[in-house]
Amino acid sequence: MANIANVQKTYALILGVVLGIIGIWGFFTTSILGLFGVNAFQSVLHLIAAAFGIYVGTKGKGPGFNQSIGWIGVVLGILGFIPGANTLLFNLLNINAPISVLHLVLGVISLGVYYGVKE
Repeated sequence: MANIANVQKTYALILGVVLGIIGIWGFFTTSILGLFGVNAFQSVLHLIAAAFGIYVGTKGKGPGFNQSIGWIGVVLGILGFIPGANTLLFNLLNINAPISVLHLVLGVISLGVYYGVKE
């Protein structure tokens, strides 16, 4: 059986690396895969989250990161479908409907890891 703490840390590390790739990629385009809207401000936020994910995945503890990213993803995902809020998110961060769905899905998965994988 896998060490439970390692599951939390491994998930945080993988998510951190993916966020880092997306953060860097977002400086060179306004749409990732022609679907997910990004901009420089959003890319900076992805890189900050990536740094925390990579840190907790290698040296820290993963659960706090997973919980935080989970709730941020769920909130961003829900706000992406609320009229007015979605316009603000689009204008500020270039967040469109597909990325709102992605935020919601990743938020739920991250919370599933946080709440479902306990020591």
